[in-house]
Amino acid sequence: MSILSNRGKKGEKEMSFLEHLEELRWHIIRSILAIVFFMIIAFVFKNVLFDKVILGPKSPDFPTNRLLCQLGDYLNTPALCINTKPLNLISIKMSGQITTHITVAMVAGLILAFPIILWEFWKFFRPALHENEAKYAKGAVAASSLLFFTGVLFGYYMLAPLSIHFLSTYEISPEVVNQINIRSYIGTLTSICLATGAVFELPIIAFFLTKIGLVTPAFMRKYRKHAVVVIFIIAAVITPPDVFSQTLVAIPLLILYEVSILISARVMKQKDKDRSEFMNEDNSDKTEIATT
Repeated sequence: MSILSNRGKKGEKEMSFLEHLEELRWHIIRSILAIVFFMIIAFVFKNVLFDKVILGPKSPDFPTNRLLCQLGDYLNTPALCINTKPLNLISIKMSGQITTHITVAMVAGLILAFPIILWEFWKFFRPALHENEAKYAKGAVAASSLLFFTGVLFGYYMLAPLSIHFLSTYEISPEVVNQINIRSYIGTLTSICLATGAVFELPIIAFFLTKIGLVTPAFMRKYRKHAVVVIFIIAAVITPPDVFSQTLVAIPLLILYEVSILISARVMKQKDKDRSEFMNEDNSDKTEIATT
């Protein structure tokens, strides 16, 4: 069932406001059920979730740590060899581990259900869109899901090991010993992954901002230098203090910015084409009226 009468179909009865709310309620319920479903799966497979996924980036055997260490040996750059010593985590509350288990399962359920949530809300708004708008929106759902998971994986495999190494080894004095709480560790890891997932949505954001006229490719090109500086500042903050790590993190973000410019330019080109076709149709209609 649709929330609005489809503009491309005739004879469909338009739904009332309460019917719209009822339809929205079911889309929300299905989204919540998807989150709960994946949350239960994450909760059951505790060993895989924690030992392999959550605690993986701090281990010397983690793929990124091993590759960077090998690269550091090849380049004679010891700073690249990170997380060589296992990081011990502590839990300081009686119920700390069970509440951590539940919280992590909820976050995992939300991340895994993200495409389903987008799909449900796209189905809710789909009948209110024109045919060409619906086509773009459907593609945006798939693209945004792909970009989000790509960003999460980038944060997990690249940023997380670098950040864990830097934050866990940084010290203000040898007299102060780092004893990392499990909740603090997981909070840092989750923030990194979700933040990079959101940052990787930049091309989608550029698409919609260009569609509504808030951003143009000329604007993004004008402030490209500023964007480069901001990107390298972000990379410097979240990586160890060496140029290689900063560049390694900054390159994907720079590529995303350039892709956003190309997408914005394509949207502007399509908008100019649609405007030109509309003006031609309007002029032809005026000509027909004048001749009659």
